Amino acid sequence: MAQPDEPQPAVVPSCPLPSKICDVVRSERPRSCCGMAMAGFRTAKYQLPEWHRRNTGVCYEAFTAGEQAERGRAQAKRLVKHAAASAQRAQQYSKATLGQRLQDTHFWRMELQKEIMELDAETKLLAAQKLRLERALDATEVPYAVVVDNLECRERRQPPDLVIDEVERQLLKEADLIRDIRDLLKRTIIQATTQIRSNRIQKENCELDWSDKVETYHIDDKCVGYCTDSTNVQFHPSSVKFEENASTPKSWAQFSHDNISRAEQEKLASAQLRSLINSIIHDASEELRMQRAASDEAFGIRCRELHDAKVRLEQHLQQVLKDIGEEEANIVNLKDAIRDKEAHLNVAHSRLYDRSLRPNVELCRDEPQFRLVSEVEELTVFLEALKRKLTESEQNLKNLEETRMKLEKEIAVKANSIFIDKQKCMSYRVRYPVDLKVASYKQ
Repeated sequence: MAQPDEPQPAVVPSCPLPSKICDVVRSERPRSCCGMAMAGFRTAKYQLPEWHRRNTGVCYEAFTAGEQAERGRAQAKRLVKHAAASAQRAQQYSKATLGQRLQDTHFWRMELQKEIMELDAETKLLAAQKLRLERALDATEVPYAVVVDNLECRERRQPPDLVIDEVERQLLKEADLIRDIRDLLKRTIIQATTQIRSNRIQKENCELDWSDKVETYHIDDKCVGYCTDSTNVQFHPSSVKFEENASTPKSWAQFSHDNISRAEQEKLASAQLRSLINSIIHDASEELRMQRAASDEAFGIRCRELHDAKVRLEQHLQQVLKDIGEEEANIVNLKDAIRDKEAHLNVAHSRLYDRSLRPNVELCRDEPQFRLVSEVEELTVFLEALKRKLTESEQNLKNLEETRMKLEKEIAVKANSIFIDKQKCMSYRVRYPVDLKVASYKQ
């Protein structure tokens, strides 16, 4: 149906039309009435009906061509208008979808950028915690060296002080504790290193995704700015196709969602590891502090025990030295007494001998004779008793001398043990770090 503003086609009067314009019946030639003389004029001519039919056919063909051309123009005009409106609508719709796509890309780009910044900050915090672990591990070297030195120094104690006492048990326990702490710190450092590597890998994945989003945003933003008046638009027929490796909107969004989800998981694992590191350093510091206090207390108790034992030994030594002096004086007195009694015995023996030389009847058993015999017997008994006492005193003196040497040796041993525990060990333990937790922050 023609549009109202379009011109109506002209009305052509109806006339009988031949089926073909040039439908000339050449078989019905006009009969020659003039004989052979007119043959050349008759062969090239048509009949009058044929001429009318042909003229009518030409007119109809012209009318039909004009009408068809007019319909084509009307259709072309309608097509141009429809194509223009459709192209405008399609361009606006494409621009709107590109705008929506820009918003989606901007959203994921900002989410990725946020995750990258948070993951980078978390990685820095974890790296700081790892540095604390390394410093704490370095700080355990001094306590371990102190404990090993204490154990080696106490190996130089002399018997009988070379005993497995409470100090040695506490030092061995302390050495085992420090080794366990060092092993735990080393394992945690490895775990932190692995987590930092995972954080950086995931950060790199997010950065690659973010970089693609930025590039895509610029491309789509450039596409939004294209219009028919743009000078940089070209005809690219080869781009009208879908790439085989192209993603779908669902897989596109899922890819960024998965990257962000993995980044969140790494951040959570990193935060949990940082909390674990804090707990490890705090607990290790407390355990080491308590064990150090126990070892110091054992050292104090042992030093007091050694000092008390040394004082008691010194007191006994003083008493033994006094006893030795008295025993030596006693021996001297005994020897003097023996010499004195031997002199008296010699006098008595001499008297008896001389009186045995009395002649004849003068050799009488008189009272002096009995008295001298009694005196000899009495002196002999005293001499034997004095000699026995002298032998006993000499043995006692020998025992006292042995006791003195033992006491002096024991005192020397105790002095050596006190020197090792108090001067060598306890003075060296002053270098012990006060707090492993504080040491982990020191530069």
